[in-house]
Amino acid sequence: MIKRQLSAIKQMANNAELKEEFEKITIEGVTTDSRNVRKGNLFVPIIGEKFNGHDFVEKAFENGAHASLWSRSVPNPPQDKPLIIVDDTLAALQQIASHYLLAVNPKVVGITGSNGKTTTKDMIASVVGTRYRVHKTKGNFNNHIGLPLTILDMPEDTEVAVLEMGMNAKGEIELLSSIARPDIAVITNIGDAHLQDLGSREGIAEAKLEIIKGLKENGTLIYHGDEPLLKKDYSCQTVTFGENKNNNLFPTSMELLGEGTRFRANIAEQPFFIPVLGRHNVLNALAAIAVGELLKIGLNRIEKGLRDLKITNMRLELIQTKNGLSIINDAYNANPTAMKAAIDLVHGLKGYSQKILVLGDMLELGEREVELHQEVGMMLSEKEIDHLFTFGKLGKEIAVGAKKVIDERKIHVFFDKDELIHELKKAAGSKDLVLVKASRGMKLEDVVHALMKE
Repeated sequence: MIKRQLSAIKQMANNAELKEEFEKITIEGVTTDSRNVRKGNLFVPIIGEKFNGHDFVEKAFENGAHASLWSRSVPNPPQDKPLIIVDDTLAALQQIASHYLLAVNPKVVGITGSNGKTTTKDMIASVVGTRYRVHKTKGNFNNHIGLPLTILDMPEDTEVAVLEMGMNAKGEIELLSSIARPDIAVITNIGDAHLQDLGSREGIAEAKLEIIKGLKENGTLIYHGDEPLLKKDYSCQTVTFGENKNNNLFPTSMELLGEGTRFRANIAEQPFFIPVLGRHNVLNALAAIAVGELLKIGLNRIEKGLRDLKITNMRLELIQTKNGLSIINDAYNANPTAMKAAIDLVHGLKGYSQKILVLGDMLELGEREVELHQEVGMMLSEKEIDHLFTFGKLGKEIAVGAKKVIDERKIHVFFDKDELIHELKKAAGSKDLVLVKASRGMKLEDVVHALMKE
């Protein structure tokens, strides 16, 4: 992580002021949360809609911070503390991160997309880590605050930084890309996430493509070549992946196994294995293979990196309970594209007595939210599903769609989570498969935890 004297930190932030007596103080690491301060940290007080981090500066020093930023517009800075006065603490955090990244000078892989960002990030980091010292985004530290903190947490000897970039509105990816200056930019796909904010899939595509605005000269864009909204004339080098054979990378065979997915690709004779399920994850793996090839990593190492993948929890995580029940825990997030992919996955898996779906609300879909939920339900017509449990007001709309195409006796609608869990426990037994998926706000991991206790 960053370790610098305050005199150096001052130079990294625009228009910064620091009392001379504090210049030789050394900070190590940066945080924006006074509760998580470690001894030696630089504290960055962020001004939010509901709070002002400057109210916690004294607490940060009590907890061991060596210094803090302070916004010029906030009155009464403590005179006896090592403060770097800046125009805007958030902008200064981003500037310091950008300078530190420049100093460490790793190759940078930036990843965005509607679905699969975190899984693809994990795959790329696992592949790259077979040859290089790699640093990756932890958890979902992928926004205008999390990305700078991820960079500042990077060891000085990092050779490749794998940085996830999330967004809610136009302009956000452009900002993140300008901070990270990627050598390689990856767009996993264009889905329906953030329709509420961006209005259309075209708007989503435009926002994701902002990632190339920060791409370094001679940089490469890797993108999902089956997506019509991404088919453009780019001025940069490009690599495409997808199911169609006109892509640079495409799968030639695919086999869903209980513990993961085995597949072959057009660029190699040898098979690859990923310890996660689903056709969509094979495409994510192709993006990781493309990054590996650009970074001159051999196919044997790429294969090992994919095989040894450690995935972030609650993303198509396969869990076996003591009584033999199989649970696919995909409760971290949901949008129509990801929901349909997860259902397709369940349809393709064999060897289970019953297949049970537990589906909840998909949030932030805007005006089309009812229609999009019903579409998910209507896709169940050709799927081998024994029970559909829905949870929530919008989850009910999945049931409305499903009633048009499957037997109503298979459909169970709930608004109370405890009641859902009680009925689900009665329906699900050993040798059954249960998929649990909804937006994070629905907290359907509670259902998973309840089933695991059985």
